This record gives sequence, structure tokens and C-alpha cells, in this order.
Amino acid sequence: MKIALLGYGRMGKEIEKIALSRGHEIVIRKDVEDIIDITLADVAIDFSIPTAAYNNITNCIENNVPVIAGTTGWLEKYDDAVAFCNQKQGAFLYASNFSVGVNIFFELNKQLAKMMSNLEDYQISMEEIHHTQKLDAPSGTAITLAEGIIENTSKKGWELGTNLSFENIPIEAKRIPDVPGTHTVWYSSEVDTIEIKHTAHSRKGFALGAVIAAEWIVGKTGVFSMKDVLNIR
Repeated sequence: MKIALLGYGRMGKEIEKIALSRGHEIVIRKDVEDIIDITLADVAIDFSIPTAAYNNITNCIENNVPVIAGTTGWLEKYDDAVAFCNQKQGAFLYASNFSVGVNIFFELNKQLAKMMSNLEDYQISMEEIHHTQKLDAPSGTAITLAEGIIENTSKKGWELGTNLSFENIPIEAKRIPDVPGTHTVWYSSEVDTIEIKHTAHSRKGFALGAVIAAEWIVGKTGVFSMKDVLNIR
């Protein structure tokens, strides 16, 4: 495949290594202000910045180039991107995290939330830890985890911080140098604590998942998620 990398930071460079090792060609490496011809690519992978992501995605869809989006912090426009993709009959896949392990963790999180939904003695809280260059907080992965809990419990939303609340899920966001990503969910009561945790050891898992998604989406039409790529049901 001919791949466009929209965003050529640390994740873009890691994706490039994985893509080349799997026999693909990188035809575009785009920083924020670069002008490109996206039609040179068979598929695009966006790991740019929040202010550039939506324009990158819609440019791909407009030009009939399937696009994989991993940038977080722009999701107030996600529904617009979905509507535009459906209107243009394009192909678009967004994931807050492309790691195979994290996507399994998402499903485990939902199942645990269902099991705990009627146990009101347990307080739910979350923590996410990332490198100091991460621009958004909480992480998109943490928000996805919170949404999975909200869907399956009486929680109404999430809030950034550590104050325990019966209505919302507190998410503590920490920024520590050279941490690829650690996410923890706690259910705590007076008598015990149940904890599930995912720890990424490097960015390689994220990059591999993004390339696998790019390989999968070529030739398809629609709006997808990593559950479709990994056939998780």
C-alpha cells in the first residue's frame, strides 16, 4: 500500500517503521502546514494535532482516500466527520487507542462495569499516565473507558480530578516523562478494591494496530472502529 502519514511526530515515525517492515510505502509525510496531494496515497493515517485532525480527515474523505484517525482532542467534531463520510460514501475509522491489548481492555472494562452496576458500595475512579508531550487530558483512551462504564452503570459522566462522586467518574491525569500510556480503573469499597489496569511498554503496539487498521480498511466503505478490525463482539 501507499500510505500518507498525516502527522510525523513520534507516533508517525513509529508507524513508518512498522509499515515499511510490512512491505508498504510511505508516499506522504505531512507536518501541520504542509500542502499535499492526498490522492497519491491508497490510505492515510492521521496522528497529527487536535486543530489539524478534522481538516485532514475531511480532506481524505473528499478525495476518496480511506483514513485512519488516532488523534485525540478533536472529538467535538467527530459526529460531523461521520456525517461527512456517510454523505461522501467514504471510509473512516477513528480509535482513541489502536493497541490490540487496549481494545481487549475496553471490552473487559465494559463487562466489569455491568457486573458492578448494582453494587452501590463501590466508588469508581480512574487514573491515566502519559508522557509530558501529550497535549490533551484526560487521554482519549481514558474517556473511552469512562464512556464504557457510563453506558453500563448509573454514572452520568466523568470529570478531571480526584474528587469522588456518586454521579461522575473522577479521572486523574498524570504526565511523566517517557511513559507511553498506563490506564487504571478502580472499584473501591470499605472492605476491598477491584482494579483493572493496562500498561503499554512502548508505542509499538499503537503503531502496529494503526497499520493493521489501514490494511483492513482499504476497499471498504463506511465508518468503523477497532472492534470491526479485530472482530471483537
